[in-house]
Amino acid sequence: MINKDTIHLLKECDAGTKMAVTSIDDVLEDVKHTELKSLMQKSKEHHENLGNEIHALLNEYDSGEKDPNPMAKGMSFMKTNMKMAMDNSDATVADLLTDGCNMGIKSLYKYLNQYPEAEKKVKDICQKLIDIEEELRRDLRAYL
Repeated sequence: MINKDTIHLLKECDAGTKMAVTSIDDVLEDVKHTELKSLMQKSKEHHENLGNEIHALLNEYDSGEKDPNPMAKGMSFMKTNMKMAMDNSDATVADLLTDGCNMGIKSLYKYLNQYPEAEKKVKDICQKLIDIEEELRRDLRAYL
Protein backbone atom coordinates (compact mmCIF):
# COMPACT_ATOMS: atom_id res chain seq x y z
CA MET A 1 0.00 0.00 0.00
CA ILE A 2 1.23 3.46 -0.94
CA ASN A 3 1.50 5.90 1.97
CA LYS A 4 -0.15 9.31 1.97
CA ASP A 5 3.16 11.21 1.94
CA THR A 6 4.08 9.54 -1.35
CA ILE A 7 0.81 10.57 -3.01
CA HIS A 8 0.88 14.11 -1.58
CA LEU A 9 4.46 14.75 -2.69
CA LEU A 10 3.78 13.32 -6.13
CA LYS A 11 0.72 15.54 -6.52
CA GLU A 12 2.69 18.63 -5.52
CA CYS A 13 5.33 17.77 -8.11
CA ASP A 14 2.54 17.31 -10.66
CA ALA A 15 1.17 20.76 -9.89
CA GLY A 16 4.70 22.17 -10.09
CA THR A 17 5.41 20.79 -13.55
CA LYS A 18 2.07 22.10 -14.81
CA MET A 19 2.73 25.56 -13.34
CA ALA A 20 6.18 25.67 -14.95
CA VAL A 21 4.88 24.69 -18.39
CA THR A 22 2.08 27.26 -18.17
CA SER A 23 4.49 29.99 -17.04
CA ILE A 24 6.88 29.29 -19.90
CA ASP A 25 4.02 29.21 -22.41
CA ASP A 26 2.72 32.55 -21.10
CA VAL A 27 5.89 34.37 -22.20
CA LEU A 28 7.50 32.18 -24.87
CA GLU A 29 6.00 34.03 -27.83
CA ASP A 30 7.33 37.35 -26.51
CA VAL A 31 10.96 36.19 -26.50
CA LYS A 32 13.15 37.77 -29.16
CA HIS A 33 16.54 36.15 -28.49
CA THR A 34 16.80 32.80 -30.29
CA GLU A 35 19.03 31.21 -27.65
CA LEU A 36 16.72 32.24 -24.81
CA LYS A 37 13.73 30.85 -26.69
CA SER A 38 15.60 27.58 -27.24
CA LEU A 39 16.58 27.42 -23.56
CA MET A 40 12.96 27.91 -22.53
CA GLN A 41 11.66 25.31 -24.98
CA LYS A 42 14.23 22.80 -23.69
CA SER A 43 13.19 23.46 -20.09
CA LYS A 44 9.52 23.17 -21.04
CA GLU A 45 10.24 19.75 -22.59
CA HIS A 46 12.07 18.64 -19.43
CA HIS A 47 9.06 19.70 -17.32
CA GLU A 48 6.63 17.97 -19.68
CA ASN A 49 8.65 14.75 -19.72
CA LEU A 50 8.87 14.69 -15.93
CA GLY A 51 5.16 15.52 -15.77
CA ASN A 52 4.44 12.48 -17.95
CA GLU A 53 6.50 10.31 -15.59
CA ILE A 54 4.57 11.72 -12.64
CA HIS A 55 1.21 11.09 -14.34
CA ALA A 56 2.19 7.48 -15.01
CA LEU A 57 3.01 6.99 -11.32
CA LEU A 58 -0.20 8.68 -10.20
CA ASN A 59 -2.14 6.32 -12.47
CA GLU A 60 -0.14 3.37 -11.14
CA TYR A 61 -1.06 4.45 -7.60
CA ASP A 62 -4.73 4.95 -8.60
CA SER A 63 -4.55 8.63 -7.72
CA GLY A 64 -5.72 11.69 -9.60
CA GLU A 65 -3.64 14.58 -10.84
CA LYS A 66 -3.26 17.93 -9.13
CA ASP A 67 -3.60 21.26 -10.87
CA PRO A 68 -1.72 24.33 -9.65
CA ASN A 69 -3.43 26.43 -7.01
CA PRO A 70 -5.86 28.71 -8.91
CA MET A 71 -4.92 31.70 -6.74
CA ALA A 72 -1.19 31.23 -7.40
CA LYS A 73 -1.84 30.68 -11.09
CA GLY A 74 -4.00 33.81 -11.31
CA MET A 75 -1.51 35.97 -9.44
CA SER A 76 1.31 34.71 -11.66
CA PHE A 77 -0.74 35.52 -14.76
CA MET A 78 -1.50 39.04 -13.52
CA LYS A 79 2.12 39.73 -12.55
CA THR A 80 3.34 38.47 -15.91
CA ASN A 81 0.89 40.57 -17.90
CA MET A 82 1.56 43.68 -15.86
CA LYS A 83 5.35 43.42 -16.10
CA MET A 84 5.29 42.53 -19.79
CA ALA A 85 2.97 45.48 -20.52
CA MET A 86 5.48 47.83 -18.88
CA ASP A 87 8.61 46.26 -20.43
CA ASN A 88 8.20 43.64 -23.13
CA SER A 89 11.88 42.58 -23.13
CA ASP A 90 13.82 39.36 -22.83
CA ALA A 91 15.24 40.66 -19.55
CA THR A 92 11.70 40.91 -18.17
CA VAL A 93 10.95 37.37 -19.31
CA ALA A 94 14.14 36.12 -17.64
CA ASP A 95 13.27 38.02 -14.47
CA LEU A 96 9.74 36.58 -14.33
CA LEU A 97 10.95 33.02 -14.95
CA THR A 98 13.74 33.40 -12.37
CA ASP A 99 11.13 34.45 -9.79
CA GLY A 100 9.02 31.44 -10.76
CA CYS A 101 12.00 29.09 -10.40
CA ASN A 102 12.79 30.54 -6.97
CA MET A 103 9.21 30.02 -5.80
CA GLY A 104 9.12 26.51 -7.25
CA ILE A 105 12.40 25.48 -5.62
CA LYS A 106 11.30 26.88 -2.26
CA SER A 107 7.93 25.10 -2.45
CA LEU A 108 9.43 21.78 -3.49
CA TYR A 109 11.91 21.79 -0.60
CA LYS A 110 9.03 22.64 1.73
CA TYR A 111 7.07 19.64 0.42
CA LEU A 112 10.08 17.35 0.74
CA ASN A 113 10.23 18.32 4.42
CA GLN A 114 6.46 18.16 4.85
CA TYR A 115 6.21 14.61 3.45
CA PRO A 116 9.23 12.80 4.92
CA GLU A 117 7.67 9.33 4.61
CA ALA A 118 7.32 9.55 0.82
CA GLU A 119 8.92 6.73 -1.14
CA LYS A 120 12.51 7.30 -2.23
CA LYS A 121 11.46 7.05 -5.89
CA VAL A 122 9.08 9.99 -5.44
CA LYS A 123 11.60 12.01 -3.43
CA ASP A 124 14.06 11.45 -6.30
CA ILE A 125 11.46 12.77 -8.77
CA CYS A 126 10.99 15.84 -6.59
CA GLN A 127 14.75 16.38 -6.50
CA LYS A 128 14.88 15.99 -10.27
CA LEU A 129 12.26 18.73 -10.60
CA ILE A 130 14.28 20.93 -8.26
CA ASP A 131 17.35 20.29 -10.41
CA ILE A 132 15.45 21.29 -13.57
CA GLU A 133 14.34 24.52 -11.88
CA GLU A 134 17.84 25.27 -10.60
CA GLU A 135 19.33 24.68 -14.06
CA LEU A 136 16.81 27.02 -15.69
CA ARG A 137 17.38 29.67 -13.04
CA ARG A 138 21.15 29.44 -13.56
CA ASP A 139 20.85 29.60 -17.36
CA LEU A 140 18.54 32.63 -17.20
CA ARG A 141 21.20 34.75 -15.48
CA ALA A 142 22.75 35.65 -18.83
CA TYR A 143 19.49 37.32 -19.89
CA LEU A 144 18.73 39.37 -16.77
